[in-house]
Amino acid sequence: MYFVIQIKTNPENQLKEKHQIFNLIVINEKSTFTSLLYIFRCCVCSKKGKDYSEILKSKSIYEINAFLRDAHPDDPRRSVLKPRVMEMMKEYIKNAHPADQKVKDMQEMLAMLRRRPSTKITFDEMNAIIKQKQIAKYKAELAAKQSTTVYTPSTAQNTYVVNANANAAIPNAEAEEFNMLMAVSPVEHKNRTVKILNSLFDNDPNTKEAIILIQNKSDCNIIVRMEGVGTTKYRLAVPAHGEGSIVIEKGQYLFTSLVCGAQYASQKTIEKAIMVALGGQ
Repeated sequence: MYFVIQIKTNPENQLKEKHQIFNLIVINEKSTFTSLLYIFRCCVCSKKGKDYSEILKSKSIYEINAFLRDAHPDDPRRSVLKPRVMEMMKEYIKNAHPADQKVKDMQEMLAMLRRRPSTKITFDEMNAIIKQKQIAKYKAELAAKQSTTVYTPSTAQNTYVVNANANAAIPNAEAEEFNMLMAVSPVEHKNRTVKILNSLFDNDPNTKEAIILIQNKSDCNIIVRMEGVGTTKYRLAVPAHGEGSIVIEKGQYLFTSLVCGAQYASQKTIEKAIMVALGGQ
């Protein structure tokens, strides 16, 4: 089972709370009392979370998708926004570039919306999906006898902006190390893949190891370092917009990485498999 941790290095500013009653454009056949109760719920929700008062005007797939996940099941705006966002997803897939990495996500969200009210899933469902994808990936790599990861090697000339206003950039100091970590021998790759697959299939809670999945959503190749007690240290190279897995001993670790010039550090207690996402917008 995975525990999902989302880390965003460049978080968007949260929407300001407007504390206003929604002007309902879509009218249902419910009683006045039910409608008033619903409006009250909307006001409470807007104070606690995101403000969806202008959601009917939105042209953002991700914003509407988030609304469908968060909204009350009886919210009348669902009947308008769900078919709208599904059409938007179809249009995006139709016009997308063949190499667009968002297409697969759109296809999965669209398939889910055809079966259920939103793309909201439980942690157990998410864990199962992640696990099955990882098993399929590493089975394919084992059969191919090589990594299926496609990436652009790092170079010392690669730069990433640290301060956009000052336009200050620093060189990629980890380029050589990243390329070395990615260029494993066939034997080493096979041994690593077998170890990851064994961990994925191992449901014993008493096992001494756990699998770590790192998702790199940034535009930069990164190295994630995991420093434990004493001399216990691990490092994992993860390509831009890619992912990687590693099996480590359970325990306390300091996770660090340099994500497009931004320092990331987090203390974690590893008792079960986890997924860490870095660099999301």
